[in-house]
Amino acid sequence: LQHHGGARVDIYEKLPVPFGLVRFGVAPDHPEVKNVIRAFTQTARSQRCAYYGNVTVGRDVALAELRQAYHAVVLSYGAEDNQVLGIPGENLSGVHSARAFVGWYNGLPENQGLKPDLSCETALIVGQGNVALDIARILLAPLSLLQKTDITEGALAALACSKVKRVWLVGRRGPLQAAFTIKELREMINLPGARPVLNPADFTGLEDAIKDTPRPRKRLTELMIKTALEKPGEKTVEVQAAAPREWGLKFQRSPQEVLPTADGRRARGIRMALTRLEGSGDSAKAIPTGDVEELECGLVLSSIGYRSLPLDPSVPFDTQRGIIPNSSGRVEGVPGLYCSGWVKRGPTGVIITTMNDSFDTAQSVLEDLQEGVLDVSTSREGFGAVGSILRDRGVRPVSFSDWEKIDAAEVARGKAAGKPREKIVDPQEMLQLIGH
Repeated sequence: LQHHGGARVDIYEKLPVPFGLVRFGVAPDHPEVKNVIRAFTQTARSQRCAYYGNVTVGRDVALAELRQAYHAVVLSYGAEDNQVLGIPGENLSGVHSARAFVGWYNGLPENQGLKPDLSCETALIVGQGNVALDIARILLAPLSLLQKTDITEGALAALACSKVKRVWLVGRRGPLQAAFTIKELREMINLPGARPVLNPADFTGLEDAIKDTPRPRKRLTELMIKTALEKPGEKTVEVQAAAPREWGLKFQRSPQEVLPTADGRRARGIRMALTRLEGSGDSAKAIPTGDVEELECGLVLSSIGYRSLPLDPSVPFDTQRGIIPNSSGRVEGVPGLYCSGWVKRGPTGVIITTMNDSFDTAQSVLEDLQEGVLDVSTSREGFGAVGSILRDRGVRPVSFSDWEKIDAAEVARGKAAGKPREKIVDPQEMLQLIGH
């Protein structure tokens, strides 16, 4: 819209509400990260941009129909599945994917029936990325902290009765391969009422190993070493002794099996293979040593990554990497079709990474327009065509001004509860609210 005065952009979204991962992925106690919504809202209010929520592409309208109605189509639907551990016991009650757990406390409609059992004392998270730290923080944060956020009513009520007081974050590899960033780690170390438990032996010799590593990795490792070796001073002793909750990092352990309770229904613990590392840096591989360790835990959350799914058989898809094969966002072998975000380069990076990535794809569309790769000599009807297809199929899209009514209702409900907003978690309720 900025670089082409004649461009019009229509956005289709399966949920009635916009903003995807910013609304449903960012932790409720990180409101500053959601500020990007302001820029998104400005774009959506442009005369040349329209939002159509409550429309599932591939079901309500076929991709082929979209391609007929528009000069260019960009697939930017992210990663809506998760990687599985692939171990026995993964389907026991008490085992959830991080994706579903985050969706539960963030109000993603499909995860509202999750009902995680928080009656155990120890929870274990498989994975050591920022999402794993988010979950650990939400499980251990003082309620007074969460009450001021947009966490859902249901999640807040469940956490108020939670018995969880210990959270382990487990990784197959070592401290030098941990995937979280320093900001998130520091926040976790400073979490009120929770003390970090790091084993000094895990960090032996690492000071030398990090001399030549890039600065972010070096600073992150130094912070872990400092936390592991910290000799509590007088003041800290009192604070730490008073800390009713704790969390820790367990390295070089690879989950082998979730152990069931006697009745075979619930998780009671996990068996892990101890590993040794072959190679160094990011390419180091974890090789089982043959030794195993068992740990008791009633809640297991698997945070080992997200995964994109193919949308339509006509679109090439690399199932190994979980992406649409593309070059700078141009889908291979399908002119006029583009992709952006996690479905373009895999589920890594933060919001700014994804934004830069979308600028790169937009650049490709603009170049193709300039160079005549996109044939704009014939006009396309855009929503004019799609709207009548949706009407025939009984689908009523939600507009951006409809969303603003839902938004206002959420903010008003939040205000009454002393929160920035109270998310509506039932799409039917959203639709009723706007008279659909």
